[in-house]
Amino acid sequence: MTAPAIELVGIDKRFGAVHANKAVDLRVEAGTIHGIVGENGAGKSTLMSILYGFYEADEGEIRVRGAPIRIRSSADAIAAGIGMVHQHFMLVDTLSVVENVMLGAEGGRMLAGGEAKVRAELARLARDFGLAIDPDALVEDLSVGLQQRVEIIKALYRGAEILILDEPTAVLTPHEAEGLFELLRALKAQGKTVVLITHKLHEIMAATDRVSVMRRGEMVAHLETARTSPPEIAEAMVGRRVLLHVEKGAAAPGAPVLSVRELSVADGLGVMRVIDASFDVRAGEIVGIAGVAGNGQSELLEALAGMRPIAHGTIALDGRVLEPHEREPHALRKRGLLHVPEDRIRTGLVATFEAFESAALGFIDDPTYGSGPVLSHGRMIADTAAKMQTYDVRPPAPRLKTANFSGGNQQKIVLAREIERGPRVLLVGQPTRGVDIGAIEFIHRRLIALRDQGVAILLVSVELDEIMSLSDRILAMCGGKITGERRPAETDAGELGLLMAGVSS
Repeated sequence: MTAPAIELVGIDKRFGAVHANKAVDLRVEAGTIHGIVGENGAGKSTLMSILYGFYEADEGEIRVRGAPIRIRSSADAIAAGIGMVHQHFMLVDTLSVVENVMLGAEGGRMLAGGEAKVRAELARLARDFGLAIDPDALVEDLSVGLQQRVEIIKALYRGAEILILDEPTAVLTPHEAEGLFELLRALKAQGKTVVLITHKLHEIMAATDRVSVMRRGEMVAHLETARTSPPEIAEAMVGRRVLLHVEKGAAAPGAPVLSVRELSVADGLGVMRVIDASFDVRAGEIVGIAGVAGNGQSELLEALAGMRPIAHGTIALDGRVLEPHEREPHALRKRGLLHVPEDRIRTGLVATFEAFESAALGFIDDPTYGSGPVLSHGRMIADTAAKMQTYDVRPPAPRLKTANFSGGNQQKIVLAREIERGPRVLLVGQPTRGVDIGAIEFIHRRLIALRDQGVAILLVSVELDEIMSLSDRILAMCGGKITGERRPAETDAGELGLLMAGVSS
């Protein structure tokens, strides 16, 4: 019998009081795509970080192709033929593709030989796997999908036979995600082994041969994908039955709360990203914006939240057009317009802050936290602890550094901060990006509850299923323009896809 590509036996890891991995066993067969799923904080990323040498296990054994091995650093993992593509890419934006691939593997003092080797390998990877990319392009000029391709090329260039991908589609468009899975199938056909960490059950069903489920640091199930189902996987992840669809009654919208007329917004280079957008969001309804990433949705949300100036047009709240000084973020918050940003790391949180500090961003003048110039850390910590309990943030540790929470738990901190402030208008960008299936169910229910309480919600998501399930009305965007409006019951993914491509139906 062929030895498995990876065996993890009794892997145990603690971070102080947090028991991240509890005697975990895992077997990944060679030449397969193996999925690992679990709730945020279940221990998936910790387990893979141990395999890649970011951490060392407190106990347990790692075997690669049948041989016991000690992995103390990423260099040890690379030498063992293991590569990893992280959710947040490890690239230098100002360097070219060739330079990023070479970085750390320059091939000696004379770089010319190393560069020639990289270029030859890029040509081979393009030929064998369809990994075509301009070797001289700057990474900062590449789409997110192409940046991910560079990360995969880096790993393959270093000889990876086992490739770990952590939430690889969290920042990809549906088209880019499909391209990634075609690539993974090609790698599998060439004998490579892929370990796929994802929250998206449809990806598990479409791409993997087997799936392992973690819950609260333990491995609780190993399943053959062809013999299981999304509800079975979800129940194993959460420990209870999970609704995989949104249950909601009919909306009862009131008067327009947010009104946008002929709004145009430019990016930092002066390029118009939103062009003459006009729409209303009424009290008690969710308006979803469907569009491929990069078509103006981000700039629209930032302008409405006061983070980006508008080129022309008007924004009104409750029928009153806002003056420039009233469009500042703090002034908008005072009027009840709150914002869950698309990028929690760059915009929603401060990674070096403790969680209770990140949970107060934008609200430090709240009387709850004290009066005058001195804030009460005790009150802030107590408030954050209560929100963590409500939103099941793991670990429930208000004094833990924000950077030390998983991406999904960071998202919960942002959502709790904004949603629990009683918004009149809520701007929501990618609410469930990188969030586990149990938390997705909770977030969707919370948004529907806010709608039913009369909140006007503008939702941006690259997940078309999420837009279709949550929205009462859908606006499609392409090239910065609103290309159509539909009601979910009167359209389908095909028609929305055409509108998102700028094709009127």
